[in-house]
Amino acid sequence: MFFGSDKKRQLPEVKDALPGRKTPMPVENRHYVSGHPIKPPFPGNTQKVVFAMGCFWGAERLFWQQKGVYSTAVGYINGLTPNPVYDEVCTGMTGHTEAVLIVFEPDKTGLKKLLSVFWESHDPTQGMRQGNDRGTQYRSGIYVYSDEQKGIAESSRNEYQARLIKSGFPSVTTEVLFAPEFYYAEQYHQQYLAKNPAGYCGLAGTGVSCPSE
Repeated sequence: MFFGSDKKRQLPEVKDALPGRKTPMPVENRHYVSGHPIKPPFPGNTQKVVFAMGCFWGAERLFWQQKGVYSTAVGYINGLTPNPVYDEVCTGMTGHTEAVLIVFEPDKTGLKKLLSVFWESHDPTQGMRQGNDRGTQYRSGIYVYSDEQKGIAESSRNEYQARLIKSGFPSVTTEVLFAPEFYYAEQYHQQYLAKNPAGYCGLAGTGVSCPSE
């Protein structure tokens, strides 16, 4: 989305992080494409997972197009600053990464299928960057909501790492964690590429396939 300096590629310490605020970001609770809610509560037949894979504009579009995905939203996760705004995240002093909340229906698509899309659509070996987008906000991550999801994600990571190494890539840097609080991004970021079809999308995979079953 925007190029960052190498100074922004180190996670801040707690004492250095921006203070943030108590007030959550106000967003319209309606997906611009599907019309479904983007904030909980979600239907009982759905599950949640959060993926970080670089600029969240293109990543969100990728997943709202997937069969069985009920809703998506973009936001910030796994940082130190409560309720950050975009300009703060861009400084590298909140510790967050840009991410996509994915609400999916397991009877229509599985987490392993979504993980296949995740792995194949970015380069998970780049650390604090994704292509020309550099900074902590572009790091790769999977943030889960159950022990079962964590096991599936870790198994998928190990399997894909073996494929990458066989193809000459370095080790995967993707973090797999239980989801901390997901902070919604500003309204104009939500479903950005549906509102601005010619907007920036920096997604680029490695060309290494990942099994979906």
